[in-house]
Amino acid sequence: MPLDSEDVVGYQVYCGPKREIVNCVTDWVKTDRKDCRYFACLNPHSVEIAARDPSFHNSLSCADFLTADGVGIVLASRVLGGKIADRITGSDVFLGVNEVLNRDGGATCFFLGSTKETLLKIRQKMANEFPNVTVAGTYSPPFKAEFSDEDNQRIIAAINACSPDVLWVGLTAPKQEKWIHEHQSKLDVTFAAPVGAVFDFFVGNIERAGPAWQKIGLEWLPRLVQEPRRLWRRVFVSGPGFLIRIIRYRFSRVRPHK
Repeated sequence: MPLDSEDVVGYQVYCGPKREIVNCVTDWVKTDRKDCRYFACLNPHSVEIAARDPSFHNSLSCADFLTADGVGIVLASRVLGGKIADRITGSDVFLGVNEVLNRDGGATCFFLGSTKETLLKIRQKMANEFPNVTVAGTYSPPFKAEFSDEDNQRIIAAINACSPDVLWVGLTAPKQEKWIHEHQSKLDVTFAAPVGAVFDFFVGNIERAGPAWQKIGLEWLPRLVQEPRRLWRRVFVSGPGFLIRIIRYRFSRVRPHK
């Protein structure tokens, strides 16, 4: 299924409704072909990080589709004459795909990332909310900035031993996107999804901002209050930098990626 996309500051970003994303992913799963495809969420912070990190930029550019995770991407689309109407977050993809797979008879999935305690909570909640979606396996990797070759071999072996339909990865950006892109050809999965904080949102370790905050595009504000040390840079540094990037992109004849 081809997905409509548009150019937003040099990235092809999906511009259709959420249901088409979910249907596309579940159609891939139903084919039972284990040629790994993946998506990524795009927001102003990831754009700014990728401008300084070629590997991350390549990981985003090579994704099978990108979604407008941040309200800044939606606003950028409007400024640039595009048609992206709403955000599509990692949570939207996670919940939407699991709901359809559960309804349509099930599938298997694997969770990579977070702690053993959180992964146990995920197993329990998946069994309660999506009983037809089998958690084939989980893996809590070592907490380090970069995995060694041995780490990667163990992770890939654990995933491939289960041969899951869907691989959910919660290693935080940009590590998770880069990891999937680097090891894509070695993964015996149909679809891989770097969804970051969704693991913690799903089991309630971190409370997601309510629908009212999400609707007005300020979901980041309650999170900033909860985690100021981790999130201040993306709000007060990446945000203004992205605004300047939009202006340059809008008025420049040659629209650079950086």
